[in-house]
Amino acid sequence: MSQPASLAPRIDAPASGKAAAQENFPVASRLLPAAYRADILDFYRFARRADDIADHPDLTPDEKLARLAQIEAELPVHPAAALYGRELLVAFRQDAVQSRYADWPALMGYCRYSAAPVGRFLLDLFGEDRSLWPRADALCAALQVLNHLQDCGDDYRVLDRVYLPQDWLAADGVSDAALAGGTTPPALRRTLDRTLAETTALLDTSRPFIRQIQHRGLRVQAAIVQACGERLLARLRRQDPLVGRVRLTALDRLRCAVTGLVTGWRAA
Repeated sequence: MSQPASLAPRIDAPASGKAAAQENFPVASRLLPAAYRADILDFYRFARRADDIADHPDLTPDEKLARLAQIEAELPVHPAAALYGRELLVAFRQDAVQSRYADWPALMGYCRYSAAPVGRFLLDLFGEDRSLWPRADALCAALQVLNHLQDCGDDYRVLDRVYLPQDWLAADGVSDAALAGGTTPPALRRTLDRTLAETTALLDTSRPFIRQIQHRGLRVQAAIVQACGERLLARLRRQDPLVGRVRLTALDRLRCAVTGLVTGWRAA
């Protein structure tokens, strides 16, 4: 689709370059019926396109907002996807103009729109009970924070964006500039560990809801995602995200798949 000249400069390449298969966690696995996967991938592509705009290093905040306004007219067809796509746009617009978060509640407020809509969309798509939302929100927020920690160095160096709570950094006597280094100094490590402790609490909150999901395929996929989140968190406790992006290995993913299948095969 051609872009108006007013939205120059053009984005000739996405900021992330990610495809669904390259994500940390399953997007639309074969565990889910084909009829659902099409809507999920449509939602994913919309979210990825908006995310790439919000994360593009060469666009000004005003240019990002203009592009995001344009793609709001191109929401996914499925009503739930359109509803939650609009909620995601709240977070992407926030990313365009805000680069710091004062405290953990402020970061969780951001995750309400950057992460929770994904889980809510899937639950609605499969007709699951909305009473599951709070625990699903916790899982989605945990995954979002883990992604922030994986990318904390690049986020700062490329986008001047910091998702670590500013009050925790101040309490540990560390400045944002520490994220530009090649290794994590002890003071910054304390902030990272505090963030991981809060993320552990989120994963503890989300774990019981997995067995309450009625659709078996969605239940197993959610269990795999939970296992991947817990394993990635364990790696982030041991490894330095400023030395290199902390990733799940192929063996990690296999173990998470087995854990998810065992955990999610039967409902509570």
